[in-house]
Amino acid sequence: MTQFNIAGIQLDASATENSGKMSNQVDIACARFPSIEMIVFGELCTFGTRLENAQPKGGPAEIHFCALAKKHGIWLIPGSMYELCGDQIFNSAVVINPAGEIVTRCRKLFPFEPFERGITGGDEFTTFEVPGVGIFGVSICYDMWFPETTRTLVAKGAEIVIHPTLTNTLDREVELSIARANAAINQCYFFDINNTGELGYGRSIIASPEGKTLHQAGRGQELMPVNVDFELVRRVRENGSLGLGQLLKSFRDAKLSYPVYEGDCSSMPGFSNLGPLEPHKRPIR
Repeated sequence: MTQFNIAGIQLDASATENSGKMSNQVDIACARFPSIEMIVFGELCTFGTRLENAQPKGGPAEIHFCALAKKHGIWLIPGSMYELCGDQIFNSAVVINPAGEIVTRCRKLFPFEPFERGITGGDEFTTFEVPGVGIFGVSICYDMWFPETTRTLVAKGAEIVIHPTLTNTLDREVELSIARANAAINQCYFFDINNTGELGYGRSIIASPEGKTLHQAGRGQELMPVNVDFELVRRVRENGSLGLGQLLKSFRDAKLSYPVYEGDCSSMPGFSNLGPLEPHKRPIR
């Protein structure tokens, strides 16, 4: 049985700089629960949503978190931060191994347009392997609203999806359902870790490969260590969710094509009449 201990930290984050507070919480988590092997924070947890805080690859924040991961010998995904790359800014989450090395970075595929302005969307689906354990996928916040993202990560081998988010809007209730649905229809664990305080409404959720809620946080700061079982993922995929649907096998074996994915879908009836992607404006009365 392959088990792995992952702790989400729902941080009471300020709208500016939180790296010191994050480090302190990692120190506390590792001292209190020595079995923790990976720690995950929420989206934009380090510096908040200000574009002027963007740093290039290998900047001071990444160096700081690499040293923190090495200090404790853990895998660390310190949420995401804005990454400056030439004249573009990405919303990126780095994955740091226990040696303090960045093994990959996930660039948010779907910026929250039209509200998250000035951010370039990524174009790669991010997976990484923990040797001797299994394959993980990473997505960020709004990405989970597009079912293709989680399905693609799973097709690339992911058995656990790590999903930092920053939600401080009324749709958090809907996201709880989406997180469970992503876990259920892809037969994977789904770690949706939100911020609280000035950067979020909390209510992080961790869902099982059968779509069950393993833990749902409240609105305050919270440390959430969960022991995941990779053999459960493999058993559910082999025998079916609740002993019933073998979803991934059915998807694999279906002799179907999907017109929406073939070429430009903008002329299809369901999309052509939607209008431009822009903020709603106050009506003139």
